[in-house]
Amino acid sequence: MAASFKVGKIEIGGGELFLIGGPCVIESEKHALKMAECIAGVAKALKLPFIFKASYDKANRTSLKSFRGIGMEAGLRALAKVKALAYNMPVLTDVHEAVDVQRVAEIADVLQIPAMLCRQTDLLVAAAKTGRAVNIKKGQFVSPWDMRHAVAKVRDSGNDKVFVTERGSSFGYNNLVVDMRALAIMREFAPVVFDATHSVQLPSAAKGDGKDAVSGGQPEFIPLLSRAAVAAGVDGVFMEIHDDPKSAKSDGANALDLKKLRGTLQELMAVQKAIAK
Repeated sequence: MAASFKVGKIEIGGGELFLIGGPCVIESEKHALKMAECIAGVAKALKLPFIFKASYDKANRTSLKSFRGIGMEAGLRALAKVKALAYNMPVLTDVHEAVDVQRVAEIADVLQIPAMLCRQTDLLVAAAKTGRAVNIKKGQFVSPWDMRHAVAKVRDSGNDKVFVTERGSSFGYNNLVVDMRALAIMREFAPVVFDATHSVQLPSAAKGDGKDAVSGGQPEFIPLLSRAAVAAGVDGVFMEIHDDPKSAKSDGANALDLKKLRGTLQELMAVQKAIAK
């Protein structure tokens, strides 16, 4: 198991469960601030360390017509205000191109490498050289043991603050499956987070307006899979959370409804407590 490190006051890989959560995409500054305040309030009440997550751009939307976000500059302004809500609350956002990494690192505490880009050497090296923590989402097409190479690209670039996130593996068409063995395998070389909401996604399996495909989901399985992951010993849990999933501009079909957050987290903390005993 790799050594732990800190993001702000949160220790990653130190044995204390933490939450990464927020809407898939920054829909507006007002909505991002509302979601950050609500989720932080729940996490604080449960004494659960929390990193806010939202993307200023989603470059891998299924359709060209899909909402991608509010752009980097507006998105980073929103994330800066989120940080100020709770005295430098850590924030995480995606980076898609190496040229953007340095600018994003001025605000974001964690740079997230999307699953589709987890093997992109230039992006991983650029993220590493900022000195910020790097979260590499495991590609749906990558074996857990091969994620060692992505982690090594970051560490060999001088940055030991790296962790990986499991988000399921492609299983036939339009479906994902989670192999819980992957969590233990990857934890041999890096702290591991479980993405409970993308793991229940059904990629491009639903139909939007006209003939545009959109992703579906099975959010009823979020608590089940996340309990299993915590029992398996993950370091953190990643959840996309929305106050109105049906109207979310991205990934609403697999998001956790804000109303269900407190109960779900209480279950996870109870599981971890039982395992610790």
